[in-house]
Amino acid sequence: MLEDVERWLSTRSWSVEDRPLKKLIAAKRANGSTVSVVLPALNEEETVGEIVAIIRRELMTRKVPLVDEIVVIDSGSTDRTSEVAAEAGARVVHRDEILPRLPAVPGKGEVLWRSLLVTRGDIVAFVDADLKEFSADFVSGIVGPLLTEPGVDLVKAMYDRPLGSTAGQGGRVTELMARPLLNMHWPQLAGFVQPLGGEYAARRSLLEQLPFPVGYGVELGMLVDSLHLVGLDALAQVDVGVRKHRHQDGQALGRMSAAIYRTAQLRLARGHMIRPSLTQFERGENGFEPRTYSVDMEERPPMAEIEEYVERKAA
Repeated sequence: MLEDVERWLSTRSWSVEDRPLKKLIAAKRANGSTVSVVLPALNEEETVGEIVAIIRRELMTRKVPLVDEIVVIDSGSTDRTSEVAAEAGARVVHRDEILPRLPAVPGKGEVLWRSLLVTRGDIVAFVDADLKEFSADFVSGIVGPLLTEPGVDLVKAMYDRPLGSTAGQGGRVTELMARPLLNMHWPQLAGFVQPLGGEYAARRSLLEQLPFPVGYGVELGMLVDSLHLVGLDALAQVDVGVRKHRHQDGQALGRMSAAIYRTAQLRLARGHMIRPSLTQFERGENGFEPRTYSVDMEERPPMAEIEEYVERKAA
């Protein structure tokens, strides 16, 4: 491990317990920061309501005013995700209603990018909407260093990821794809426990300068681009315990891996693509049948370059 990474692990890796809520509230009042929480959601009616309710109950009260707004961005759900989220107290915005002059494309990164146009917080925290047994620590943990450490611009959550009843076996794409890529090509980022985790917070001033891969590559792309833009010491991670969520099947993980590899490749070679598609196989009536999927090819530019966003900031 690089000496820089060893030093970073000792100075930029914390536990949620290191910053009690009272300390965070005092820091928030002192520096006048505002905090937005964004939940990207697609067919998450079983979990999104509880996540919203817990955040409102534990972090949005007169006694604990840590979070100023919670926004659920619905990216085309066919279930009751929007209704459940609204009933729990979130502001719900449909992806297609944001920046309608640019037709939306499917993908998580697209939703996160568009969320910058409908939130106001100086600090924006992203939380996946499929978490089970959710704890408010996931929010307070990642927001904490941004309130108390002026030199920190982005904070990732780290946690254990069980696979079913087996501890530590979740995060298969992280271990098989992202971690090898980071260690080989961006070794300064080798200290991140969960580089692909969906729970992280950042200053708006950083997010608006970053390009956003529209799909699954958004987390890796954001981490790499932030390293180049603000440096390793502006990045941090906080241990928030255990993360339980819905796991995807092996083929979905394969498509996710292809998108992540493509994101890394663009940052290494900016232009040359080996192959922008992925063929997988499923057993059918006549044996194994190929299924070919396109790999996410698009990235959204930094939000600071979008006219509507610039006008909103000036207003």
